[in-house]
Amino acid sequence: MLKINKVLITSVLIFILLPLMAQNNTNSPYTRFGYGDLGERSFGAGRAMGGVGYGLRSPKQINPMNPASYSCMDSLTFLFDFGVAGQLSWFDDGNARQNDINGNLEYIAMQFPIHRRIALSIGLLPYSYVGYKFGALRNDQGGVFTETYNGSGGLSDLYGGISVDIWKKRLAVGANFGFLFGNIKHSQLINMSAEGTGAYNTSRSQELRVRDLIMDFGVQYTHPFSKTESVTLGLVFSPKRNLNADSYNYTETLTSSGYTDEIISSDTISNKEFGLPNKYGVGLSYVKQNKLTLAADFSYEDWGKMLYFGEKGNFKNRYRVAVGGEYIPDYMRKSYFSRIRYRAGVHYGNSYLRMNRTDANPSGDGYNEIGASIGLGLPLIDNRSLINISFEYVRKKPEVKMNMIDEQYFRFTVNYTFNEAWFMKFKVD
Repeated sequence: MLKINKVLITSVLIFILLPLMAQNNTNSPYTRFGYGDLGERSFGAGRAMGGVGYGLRSPKQINPMNPASYSCMDSLTFLFDFGVAGQLSWFDDGNARQNDINGNLEYIAMQFPIHRRIALSIGLLPYSYVGYKFGALRNDQGGVFTETYNGSGGLSDLYGGISVDIWKKRLAVGANFGFLFGNIKHSQLINMSAEGTGAYNTSRSQELRVRDLIMDFGVQYTHPFSKTESVTLGLVFSPKRNLNADSYNYTETLTSSGYTDEIISSDTISNKEFGLPNKYGVGLSYVKQNKLTLAADFSYEDWGKMLYFGEKGNFKNRYRVAVGGEYIPDYMRKSYFSRIRYRAGVHYGNSYLRMNRTDANPSGDGYNEIGASIGLGLPLIDNRSLINISFEYVRKKPEVKMNMIDEQYFRFTVNYTFNEAWFMKFKVD
Protein backbone atom coordinates (compact mmCIF):
# COMPACT_ATOMS: atom_id res chain seq x y z
CA MET A 1 0.00 0.00 0.00
CA LEU A 2 2.86 2.36 0.82
CA LYS A 3 4.45 1.77 -2.58
CA ILE A 4 1.13 2.41 -4.34
CA ASN A 5 0.82 5.73 -2.51
CA LYS A 6 4.35 6.68 -3.57
CA VAL A 7 3.57 5.87 -7.20
CA LEU A 8 0.42 7.98 -6.98
CA ILE A 9 2.30 10.91 -5.42
CA THR A 10 4.99 10.73 -8.10
CA SER A 11 2.38 10.63 -10.89
CA VAL A 12 0.56 13.65 -9.45
CA LEU A 13 3.85 15.56 -9.21
CA ILE A 14 4.60 14.86 -12.87
CA PHE A 15 1.25 16.20 -14.08
CA ILE A 16 1.50 19.26 -11.83
CA LEU A 17 5.06 20.12 -12.87
CA LEU A 18 4.88 19.51 -16.62
CA PRO A 19 2.87 22.69 -17.43
CA LEU A 20 5.58 24.76 -15.71
CA MET A 21 8.05 23.78 -18.44
CA ALA A 22 6.08 25.94 -20.87
CA GLN A 23 7.28 29.03 -19.03
CA ASN A 24 10.41 30.65 -20.40
CA ASN A 25 13.81 30.74 -18.76
CA THR A 26 15.52 33.55 -20.67
CA ASN A 27 15.18 37.12 -21.91
CA SER A 28 18.41 37.05 -23.92
CA PRO A 29 18.41 39.02 -27.21
CA TYR A 30 20.83 36.39 -28.53
CA THR A 31 17.94 33.91 -28.65
CA ARG A 32 16.68 35.80 -31.68
CA PHE A 33 19.14 33.72 -33.68
CA GLY A 34 19.20 30.01 -34.51
CA TYR A 35 17.45 27.67 -32.10
CA GLY A 36 18.06 30.02 -29.14
CA ASP A 37 20.04 29.27 -25.97
CA LEU A 38 21.01 25.61 -25.83
CA GLY A 39 20.05 23.85 -22.60
CA GLU A 40 22.51 21.85 -20.53
CA ARG A 41 21.60 18.26 -19.62
CA SER A 42 23.33 18.18 -16.22
CA PHE A 43 21.26 17.51 -13.09
CA GLY A 44 21.78 18.26 -9.37
CA ALA A 45 25.39 17.43 -8.55
CA GLY A 46 26.74 18.02 -12.05
CA ARG A 47 25.09 21.43 -12.33
CA ALA A 48 26.88 22.69 -9.20
CA MET A 49 30.18 21.21 -10.47
CA GLY A 50 30.42 23.35 -13.61
CA GLY A 51 28.02 21.21 -15.65
CA VAL A 52 30.15 18.04 -15.77
CA GLY A 53 28.61 14.63 -16.37
CA TYR A 54 30.26 12.47 -19.05
CA GLY A 55 32.43 10.64 -16.53
CA LEU A 56 30.09 10.75 -13.52
CA ARG A 57 28.67 7.42 -12.40
CA SER A 58 26.62 7.56 -9.23
CA PRO A 59 23.87 5.24 -7.95
CA LYS A 60 22.20 8.22 -6.25
CA GLN A 61 21.85 10.64 -9.20
CA ILE A 62 20.27 10.50 -12.67
CA ASN A 63 22.79 11.54 -15.32
CA PRO A 64 21.33 11.81 -18.87
CA MET A 65 24.55 13.44 -20.11
CA ASN A 66 25.93 9.90 -20.47
CA PRO A 67 23.25 7.19 -20.79
CA ALA A 68 25.82 4.52 -19.87
CA SER A 69 25.61 5.79 -16.27
CA TYR A 70 22.07 4.49 -15.64
CA SER A 71 23.17 0.90 -14.93
CA CYS A 72 25.28 1.85 -11.89
CA MET A 73 22.17 1.85 -9.66
CA ASP A 74 21.35 -1.20 -7.55
CA SER A 75 18.52 -3.46 -8.63
CA LEU A 76 16.13 -2.39 -5.83
CA THR A 77 16.20 1.39 -6.24
CA PHE A 78 13.85 3.86 -7.92
CA LEU A 79 15.03 7.44 -8.64
CA PHE A 80 12.79 10.42 -9.39
CA ASP A 81 14.30 13.85 -10.03
CA PHE A 82 12.99 17.29 -10.92
CA GLY A 83 14.57 20.74 -10.86
CA VAL A 84 13.34 24.34 -10.86
CA ALA A 85 15.41 27.44 -11.57
CA GLY A 86 15.24 31.20 -11.17
CA GLN A 87 17.44 33.58 -13.13
CA LEU A 88 18.40 37.25 -12.77
CA SER A 89 19.95 38.68 -15.94
CA TRP A 90 21.79 41.91 -16.81
CA PHE A 91 22.16 43.25 -20.38
CA ASP A 92 24.44 46.11 -21.47
CA ASP A 93 24.83 47.32 -25.07
CA GLY A 94 27.10 50.23 -24.17
CA ASN A 95 24.26 52.76 -24.20
CA ALA A 96 21.61 51.27 -21.95
CA ARG A 97 21.26 48.57 -19.29
CA GLN A 98 18.37 46.26 -18.55
CA ASN A 99 17.59 43.71 -15.81
CA ASP A 100 15.17 40.78 -16.10
CA ILE A 101 13.95 37.94 -13.90
CA ASN A 102 12.82 34.53 -15.16
CA GLY A 103 12.06 31.13 -13.72
CA ASN A 104 10.60 27.76 -14.63
CA LEU A 105 10.73 24.00 -14.22
CA GLU A 106 13.95 22.87 -15.90
CA TYR A 107 13.59 19.10 -16.13
CA ILE A 108 11.84 16.04 -14.80
CA ALA A 109 13.13 12.45 -14.95
CA MET A 110 12.98 9.00 -13.40
CA GLN A 111 15.24 5.95 -13.43
CA PHE A 112 14.69 2.32 -12.45
CA PRO A 113 16.23 -1.14 -12.99
CA ILE A 114 14.67 -3.94 -15.03
CA HIS A 115 17.53 -6.40 -14.34
CA ARG A 116 20.53 -6.40 -12.04
CA ARG A 117 22.65 -5.27 -15.02
CA ILE A 118 20.10 -3.20 -16.97
CA ALA A 119 18.40 0.11 -16.07
CA LEU A 120 16.05 2.51 -17.83
CA SER A 121 15.55 6.26 -17.59
CA ILE A 122 12.69 8.44 -18.83
CA GLY A 123 12.57 12.21 -18.72
CA LEU A 124 11.75 15.58 -20.24
CA LEU A 125 14.64 17.99 -20.78
CA PRO A 126 15.02 21.42 -22.39
CA TYR A 127 16.96 21.41 -25.66
CA SER A 128 16.77 25.17 -26.25
CA TYR A 129 15.13 28.35 -24.94
CA VAL A 130 13.88 31.38 -26.86
CA GLY A 131 12.65 34.51 -25.10
CA TYR A 132 13.28 38.19 -25.74
CA LYS A 133 11.54 41.53 -26.22
CA PHE A 134 13.15 44.77 -27.32
CA GLY A 135 12.36 47.72 -29.56
CA ALA A 136 13.03 51.33 -30.52
CA LEU A 137 11.32 54.51 -31.72
CA ARG A 138 12.20 55.22 -35.36
CA ASN A 139 11.71 58.06 -37.84
CA ASP A 140 11.62 57.13 -41.53
CA GLN A 141 10.62 59.48 -44.36
CA GLY A 142 8.81 61.76 -41.96
CA GLY A 143 6.85 58.96 -40.31
CA VAL A 144 7.37 58.10 -36.64
CA PHE A 145 6.79 54.53 -35.55
CA THR A 146 7.75 52.05 -32.85
CA GLU A 147 9.45 48.83 -33.92
CA THR A 148 9.24 45.95 -31.43
CA TYR A 149 10.77 42.48 -31.65
CA ASN A 150 9.47 39.50 -29.66
CA GLY A 151 10.53 35.89 -29.41
CA SER A 152 9.19 32.93 -27.47
CA GLY A 153 9.20 29.15 -27.31
CA GLY A 154 11.96 26.57 -27.52
CA LEU A 155 12.60 22.89 -28.09
CA SER A 156 12.19 20.04 -25.60
CA ASP A 157 13.53 16.49 -25.54
CA LEU A 158 11.27 13.70 -24.27
CA TYR A 159 13.75 10.85 -23.90
CA GLY A 160 13.88 7.19 -22.98
CA GLY A 161 17.26 5.70 -22.17
CA ILE A 162 18.73 2.27 -21.50
CA SER A 163 22.06 1.20 -20.02
CA VAL A 164 23.67 -2.23 -19.77
CA ASP A 165 26.59 -3.34 -17.60
CA ILE A 166 28.50 -5.65 -19.93
CA TRP A 167 31.63 -6.50 -17.96
CA LYS A 168 32.24 -6.89 -14.21
CA LYS A 169 30.57 -3.62 -13.19
CA ARG A 170 33.41 -1.86 -15.01
CA LEU A 171 32.26 -1.43 -18.60
CA ALA A 172 28.79 -0.09 -19.42
CA VAL A 173 27.10 1.14 -22.58
CA GLY A 174 23.91 3.11 -23.02
CA ALA A 175 21.69 5.02 -25.41
CA ASN A 176 19.04 7.74 -25.24
CA PHE A 177 16.25 7.87 -27.81
CA GLY A 178 14.43 11.18 -27.74
CA PHE A 179 11.46 12.89 -29.33
CA LEU A 180 12.48 16.50 -30.07
CA PHE A 181 9.53 18.84 -30.28
CA GLY A 182 8.59 22.47 -29.87
CA ASN A 183 7.71 25.75 -31.54
CA ILE A 184 9.93 28.82 -31.90
CA LYS A 185 8.22 32.08 -32.80
CA HIS A 186 9.77 35.41 -33.79
CA SER A 187 7.65 38.49 -34.47
CA GLN A 188 8.13 42.12 -35.49
CA LEU A 189 5.47 44.73 -34.72
CA ILE A 190 5.48 48.15 -36.41
CA ASN A 191 3.23 50.52 -34.49
CA MET A 192 2.54 53.82 -36.24
CA SER A 193 2.66 56.68 -33.76
CA ALA A 194 0.88 59.34 -35.76
CA GLU A 195 -2.91 59.29 -36.05
CA GLY A 196 -4.85 60.21 -39.16
CA THR A 197 -2.12 59.18 -41.60
CA GLY A 198 -4.10 56.28 -43.02
CA ALA A 199 -1.30 53.85 -42.08
CA TYR A 200 -1.98 50.57 -40.34
CA ASN A 201 0.06 48.83 -37.72
CA THR A 202 1.81 45.79 -39.16
CA SER A 203 2.85 42.49 -37.58
CA ARG A 204 5.24 40.04 -39.21
CA SER A 205 5.76 36.62 -37.63
CA GLN A 206 7.87 33.59 -38.35
CA GLU A 207 7.26 30.27 -36.60
CA LEU A 208 9.41 27.14 -36.67
CA ARG A 209 7.76 23.84 -35.68
CA VAL A 210 9.95 20.82 -34.98
CA ARG A 211 8.87 17.19 -34.50
CA ASP A 212 11.64 14.62 -34.86
CA LEU A 213 13.63 11.80 -33.27
CA ILE A 214 17.17 12.23 -31.91
CA MET A 215 19.68 9.82 -30.38
CA ASP A 216 22.83 9.84 -28.29
CA PHE A 217 25.11 7.02 -27.22
CA GLY A 218 27.51 6.60 -24.33
CA VAL A 219 30.10 4.31 -22.82
CA GLN A 220 31.80 4.33 -19.41
CA TYR A 221 34.76 2.35 -18.16
CA THR A 222 35.56 2.31 -14.43
CA HIS A 223 38.96 1.27 -13.15
CA PRO A 224 39.05 0.54 -9.39
CA PHE A 225 42.18 1.34 -7.36
CA SER A 226 40.70 -0.10 -4.15
CA LYS A 227 37.30 -0.89 -2.64
CA THR A 228 36.63 2.83 -2.16
CA GLU A 229 38.61 4.56 -4.96
CA SER A 230 38.11 4.46 -8.72
CA VAL A 231 38.51 6.40 -11.96
CA THR A 232 35.82 6.48 -14.67
CA LEU A 233 36.31 7.43 -18.32
CA GLY A 234 33.17 8.40 -20.22
CA LEU A 235 32.57 8.93 -23.94
CA VAL A 236 29.40 10.18 -25.67
CA PHE A 237 28.34 10.68 -29.26
CA SER A 238 25.21 12.27 -30.74
CA PRO A 239 24.85 11.85 -34.53
CA LYS A 240 23.86 14.76 -36.74
CA ARG A 241 20.27 15.02 -37.87
CA ASN A 242 18.30 16.75 -40.62
CA LEU A 243 15.21 17.82 -38.74
CA ASN A 244 11.61 17.23 -39.67
CA ALA A 245 10.62 20.89 -39.37
CA ASP A 246 8.18 23.32 -40.96
CA SER A 247 8.33 27.10 -41.05
CA TYR A 248 5.42 29.51 -41.34
CA ASN A 249 5.43 33.23 -42.20
CA TYR A 250 2.54 35.56 -41.39
CA THR A 251 2.01 39.23 -42.21
CA GLU A 252 -1.00 40.99 -40.69
CA THR A 253 -2.38 44.49 -40.45
CA LEU A 254 -3.69 45.46 -37.03
CA THR A 255 -6.14 48.00 -35.70
CA SER A 256 -4.97 50.49 -33.09
CA SER A 257 -6.44 48.22 -30.41
CA GLY A 258 -4.22 45.36 -31.55
CA TYR A 259 -6.88 43.19 -33.22
CA THR A 260 -6.21 41.65 -36.65
CA ASP A 261 -7.71 43.78 -39.41
CA GLU A 262 -6.44 41.82 -42.41
CA ILE A 263 -4.07 38.93 -43.07
CA ILE A 264 -1.90 40.21 -45.90
CA SER A 265 0.02 36.97 -46.41
CA SER A 266 0.36 33.55 -44.83
CA ASP A 267 2.95 31.15 -46.22
CA THR A 268 4.26 27.71 -45.37
CA ILE A 269 7.94 27.58 -46.23
CA SER A 270 8.75 24.10 -47.46
CA ASN A 271 11.91 22.40 -48.72
CA LYS A 272 14.06 24.34 -46.25
CA GLU A 273 16.52 22.19 -44.34
CA PHE A 274 17.29 22.48 -40.64
CA GLY A 275 20.04 20.47 -39.02
CA LEU A 276 21.56 19.42 -35.72
CA PRO A 277 25.28 18.59 -35.55
CA ASN A 278 27.44 15.69 -34.53
CA LYS A 279 28.35 16.08 -30.88
CA TYR A 280 31.35 14.46 -29.20
CA GLY A 281 32.08 14.40 -25.49
CA VAL A 282 34.72 12.95 -23.20
CA GLY A 283 34.85 13.05 -19.41
CA LEU A 284 37.02 11.74 -16.61
CA SER A 285 36.18 11.42 -12.92
CA TYR A 286 37.97 10.32 -9.78
CA VAL A 287 35.84 9.08 -6.88
CA LYS A 288 36.73 8.28 -3.29
CA GLN A 289 33.49 6.75 -2.09
CA ASN A 290 31.41 8.98 0.21
CA LYS A 291 34.29 11.46 0.44
CA LEU A 292 35.55 13.12 -2.74
CA THR A 293 34.63 13.42 -6.43
CA LEU A 294 36.70 15.27 -9.04
CA ALA A 295 35.57 15.49 -12.68
CA ALA A 296 36.43 17.16 -15.99
CA ASP A 297 34.55 17.27 -19.33
CA PHE A 298 35.22 18.39 -22.88
CA SER A 299 32.61 18.56 -25.66
CA TYR A 300 32.71 19.56 -29.32
CA GLU A 301 29.82 20.19 -31.74
CA ASP A 302 30.34 20.76 -35.48
CA TRP A 303 27.59 23.33 -35.97
CA GLY A 304 29.51 25.02 -38.80
CA LYS A 305 28.32 22.42 -41.31
CA MET A 306 24.63 22.62 -40.36
CA LEU A 307 21.89 24.11 -42.50
CA TYR A 308 19.36 26.59 -41.14
CA PHE A 309 16.55 27.62 -43.48
CA GLY A 310 18.55 25.74 -46.11
CA GLU A 311 21.64 27.92 -45.71
CA LYS A 312 25.09 27.38 -44.25
CA GLY A 313 27.04 30.04 -42.38
CA ASN A 314 24.56 30.80 -39.59
CA PHE A 315 26.49 28.69 -37.07
CA LYS A 316 30.04 27.92 -36.05
CA ASN A 317 31.61 24.97 -34.26
CA ARG A 318 31.12 24.96 -30.51
CA TYR A 319 33.26 23.64 -27.69
CA ARG A 320 32.89 23.54 -23.91
CA VAL A 321 35.30 22.70 -21.09
CA ALA A 322 34.14 22.09 -17.50
CA VAL A 323 35.80 20.98 -14.26
CA GLY A 324 34.30 20.48 -10.82
CA GLY A 325 34.38 18.64 -7.53
CA GLU A 326 32.34 17.43 -4.57
CA TYR A 327 33.49 16.97 -0.98
CA ILE A 328 31.76 15.24 1.97
CA PRO A 329 33.45 15.93 5.35
CA ASP A 330 32.34 12.72 7.10
CA TYR A 331 29.51 10.64 5.64
CA MET A 332 29.15 8.38 8.71
CA ARG A 333 28.94 11.03 11.43
CA LYS A 334 25.66 12.04 13.03
CA SER A 335 26.46 15.71 12.52
CA TYR A 336 24.27 16.95 9.67
CA PHE A 337 26.85 19.44 8.36
CA SER A 338 29.41 16.64 8.12
CA ARG A 339 27.10 14.75 5.72
CA ILE A 340 26.35 17.69 3.42
CA ARG A 341 27.88 17.46 -0.07
CA TYR A 342 29.84 20.64 -0.88
CA ARG A 343 30.31 21.30 -4.62
CA ALA A 344 31.99 23.79 -6.93
CA GLY A 345 33.00 24.07 -10.57
CA VAL A 346 33.83 26.29 -13.55
CA HIS A 347 33.21 26.12 -17.29
CA TYR A 348 34.31 27.93 -20.44
CA GLY A 349 33.07 27.73 -24.01
CA ASN A 350 31.86 29.60 -27.07
CA SER A 351 28.53 30.21 -28.76
CA TYR A 352 27.38 28.26 -31.81
CA LEU A 353 25.84 31.42 -33.33
CA ARG A 354 27.16 33.74 -36.03
CA MET A 355 25.53 37.18 -35.83
CA ASN A 356 25.87 40.51 -37.66
CA ARG A 357 27.00 38.86 -40.89
CA THR A 358 27.71 41.33 -43.70
CA ASP A 359 29.70 41.41 -46.93
CA ALA A 360 32.51 43.10 -45.02
CA ASN A 361 32.21 40.59 -42.16
CA PRO A 362 31.01 37.29 -43.72
CA SER A 363 32.02 35.17 -40.73
CA GLY A 364 29.89 37.27 -38.36
CA ASP A 365 30.38 37.79 -34.66
CA GLY A 366 29.78 35.59 -31.64
CA TYR A 367 30.49 35.48 -27.94
CA ASN A 368 32.42 33.42 -25.42
CA GLU A 369 30.88 32.13 -22.21
CA ILE A 370 32.53 31.72 -18.84
CA GLY A 371 30.83 30.59 -15.65
CA ALA A 372 31.38 29.47 -12.08
CA SER A 373 29.07 27.53 -9.78
CA ILE A 374 28.83 26.37 -6.18
CA GLY A 375 26.25 24.19 -4.52
CA LEU A 376 25.14 21.89 -1.73
CA GLY A 377 23.67 18.41 -1.59
CA LEU A 378 21.41 18.33 1.46
CA PRO A 379 20.63 14.79 2.65
CA LEU A 380 17.17 14.06 3.98
CA ILE A 381 16.36 11.95 7.05
CA ASP A 382 16.86 8.62 5.25
CA ASN A 383 20.28 9.78 3.96
CA ARG A 384 19.26 8.51 0.50
CA SER A 385 17.15 11.27 -1.01
CA LEU A 386 18.73 14.70 -1.57
CA ILE A 387 17.80 18.31 -2.07
CA ASN A 388 20.43 19.84 -4.34
CA ILE A 389 21.01 23.60 -4.44
CA SER A 390 23.28 25.36 -6.91
CA PHE A 391 24.27 28.98 -7.55
CA GLU A 392 25.69 29.76 -10.98
CA TYR A 393 27.18 32.94 -12.42
CA VAL A 394 27.64 33.17 -16.21
CA ARG A 395 28.95 35.93 -18.45
CA LYS A 396 28.50 36.02 -22.23
CA LYS A 397 31.32 38.21 -23.46
CA PRO A 398 31.06 39.40 -27.11
CA GLU A 399 34.01 38.84 -29.42
CA VAL A 400 33.59 42.47 -30.52
CA LYS A 401 31.86 45.30 -28.67
CA MET A 402 30.22 47.04 -31.63
CA ASN A 403 26.54 46.08 -32.11
CA MET A 404 26.83 43.35 -29.47
CA ILE A 405 25.45 42.94 -25.96
CA ASP A 406 27.33 42.05 -22.82
CA GLU A 407 25.07 39.61 -20.96
CA GLN A 408 25.46 38.30 -17.42
CA TYR A 409 23.15 36.21 -15.33
CA PHE A 410 22.89 34.63 -11.90
CA ARG A 411 20.94 31.37 -11.78
CA PHE A 412 19.62 29.66 -8.67
CA THR A 413 18.59 26.01 -9.08
CA VAL A 414 16.88 23.64 -6.67
CA ASN A 415 16.28 20.00 -7.45
CA TYR A 416 14.85 17.13 -5.46
CA THR A 417 16.23 13.62 -5.97
CA PHE A 418 13.82 11.04 -4.60
CA ASN A 419 15.71 7.80 -3.88
CA GLU A 420 13.69 4.84 -2.61
CA ALA A 421 14.01 1.03 -2.40
CA TRP A 422 10.72 0.37 -4.22
CA PHE A 423 11.50 -3.14 -5.35
CA MET A 424 12.46 -4.62 -1.97
CA LYS A 425 10.71 -7.89 -1.09
CA PHE A 426 9.80 -8.33 2.56
CA LYS A 427 9.34 -11.67 4.28
CA VAL A 428 6.30 -12.12 6.53
CA ASP A 429 6.66 -14.54 9.44
